[in-house]
Amino acid sequence: MRRLALVVEYEGTRYAGFQLQAGQTTVQGELEKGLARFTGEDIRIRAASRTDSGAHAKGQVVDFATTSVHPVDRFPRALNFYLPVDIKIQSAYEVGSQFNSRRNARSRIYRYQILNRLWPSPLDRNISFWVKDELDIATMSTAAQYLVGWRDFRPMSGGYPEERSAVRRVYRWDVWRESDRVIIECEANGFIRHQIRRTNALLIEVGKGRWPASIVNDVLENNPEGRVHWATVPARGLCLEKVIYPNLGSHAGNAGESAFPVMGQVPNGGVARYEAN
Repeated sequence: MRRLALVVEYEGTRYAGFQLQAGQTTVQGELEKGLARFTGEDIRIRAASRTDSGAHAKGQVVDFATTSVHPVDRFPRALNFYLPVDIKIQSAYEVGSQFNSRRNARSRIYRYQILNRLWPSPLDRNISFWVKDELDIATMSTAAQYLVGWRDFRPMSGGYPEERSAVRRVYRWDVWRESDRVIIECEANGFIRHQIRRTNALLIEVGKGRWPASIVNDVLENNPEGRVHWATVPARGLCLEKVIYPNLGSHAGNAGESAFPVMGQVPNGGVARYEAN
């Protein structure tokens, strides 16, 4: 028995999210079907992040145990043969037996793309959220800074279970413009359900001038239910860009970090190994 990890890219438009759901087509379901056809095993995978229905990923990381003797570098080519066109493996790694793609992750980076112009785009309709009102990027950026640090994000979740902690550490929440695109990118040790989409929706309302930047802090600190209402933005603009794991080559206390595809990468088809801390 050995453990492998895969870096997966997918366009999530036609999937009911990443996680298995009875009677629904999911990314996890397609990956497990592909693994079964290649290895002949019934394999259950786990993922670094459970993306929403309609959300996408460039750098999702999954891991699984297998008795397959196939070389690790054969997995991407073989699995991509069996997988649908909107899900593809980008790389594969042999990892330590204790590696856990979710628990060992230092952080996840998500990007939300807004098309900010007068008319929508037929080409971008599945990967961006169209907002025709001009957005004040500077005010949105100021508002986003209230999100950084250890915060209780329950007010941003829309019904997160009371018995579970909603405290997460946000390393950054950045807003910038690229031509007619507004990009909102956030990095945290984890996110609760709908946190990103609810929070970015509030930032958009700030950008439209509906509320001042301080409304973000007011919502987090006071949770003024009944006084502040806003809609959740659709998942189609959301993409899991990268999952960050500790760089085992750095010394304790060193801030150096690397993305999983870089860490342990071995040229010329060698075997990459990762031993969890």
